[in-house]
Amino acid sequence: MEISTTYNLSISKIKDFFPPSQVIGLGEGFCMIDVRASERLKSFEYPCRFDGVLVVYCISGRVKVSVNLKEFEAGEGSLFITVPNNILKVCDIPDDGKEHRYVALAMSQEFVSDMKLDFKRVIGEAMMWAEHPVVRLQETDKAMLAKYMELMAGIVRSDMEYKDEAVMSMASSMFCLYISIWKRGVSQMKESLPVTTRSKMVFEQFLRLVTEYHTMHRNVGFYADKLCLTPKYLSKLIKTASGRSAPEWIDSYVILESKNLLKYSDMAIKEIVYRLNFPNQSVFYKFFKARTGMTPSEYRNS
Repeated sequence: MEISTTYNLSISKIKDFFPPSQVIGLGEGFCMIDVRASERLKSFEYPCRFDGVLVVYCISGRVKVSVNLKEFEAGEGSLFITVPNNILKVCDIPDDGKEHRYVALAMSQEFVSDMKLDFKRVIGEAMMWAEHPVVRLQETDKAMLAKYMELMAGIVRSDMEYKDEAVMSMASSMFCLYISIWKRGVSQMKESLPVTTRSKMVFEQFLRLVTEYHTMHRNVGFYADKLCLTPKYLSKLIKTASGRSAPEWIDSYVILESKNLLKYSDMAIKEIVYRLNFPNQSVFYKFFKARTGMTPSEYRNS
């Protein structure tokens, strides 16, 4: 299986997972999906990345998802948002005989950029994405979201002359609503979080860097330099914010990448060693076995 078909997702690939009757959208920039069959989410049971913004509103049922190796549960009446380069996985969908229905919006980075929204500033002020990708909605939020989605779906299906511009404006407005909901939800959680604002901020920056550089750099010093901190102080902040050490986070990303390459690509192990910047196969074997209890070959054949 080619790695691109299971690991890196585009909007067109996401569309392919669902029947055409459940998907509406605008090319490679935007799509809205009405997910009514939980089996459809099994396409996401392997770790993957979507290089854009994904918003999922859980209307009924519940699902366990993993974001950057941390598990969260999205239940009825909750909103799940993830940003570019996060590692995503659907961990569990209860087989309880109940209807599971979700509405998902996928937006490419280009689409979000064209919305003229100061996305980085909004994220920094409103959310701790890595810590809280799921929040519950109030009844007024649900009613407002339903109106937004109904209107947006009508625009997408129409043949109006300026449809693309109208959808983009609508998406920008709806995204501001999402941000407001998140900001309120996160502010309600802050009192129970025994971490400082500084450590939260550094932890989020650290995870973004690890997501980008883990295939090349496994030394804490590299990330400390990027953040203009000493390795000791960075390690202290990461431990405070997450309960895990900085090396554990880096190693977890490398192991996840290794597992994907071993299971879902045809690359030889020596190619994987080169891709992950290990000096030789022996070092890679020791690293992998120490953290998984299996050799790379054993894992690939399991």
